[in-house]
Amino acid sequence: MKTKTSSSTPAMSTSLRVSPSVHGYRFDTALRKKAAANIFESINEASLQKLFKNSGDKKAEERAKIILATDQDMEEKTRALMALKQRRKDKLLQFLTFRKYSIKVH
Repeated sequence: MKTKTSSSTPAMSTSLRVSPSVHGYRFDTALRKKAAANIFESINEASLQKLFKNSGDKKAEERAKIILATDQDMEEKTRALMALKQRRKDKLLQFLTFRKYSIKVH
């Protein structure tokens, strides 16, 4: 079966370039927003909790408190967040193990 070819130009005939350097322009890096060392510095706890809850995080409140804690340095925060993640993995493993044994019993 032959397909009918159109003599008109294809719908995507113009190509969009990602880099403006193709046309001789350069990115003006001076106009870019400066990077922040702490991306959460200007956010309140309620907004951060909402962000985590909307992403499906079951421990949103605890995670937000860890991130916004002012008495911890970055290393301590990282360890606390990793421990929170590990507890989640341990609970999942515990659930799967329990499920495996409960299936064998029944």
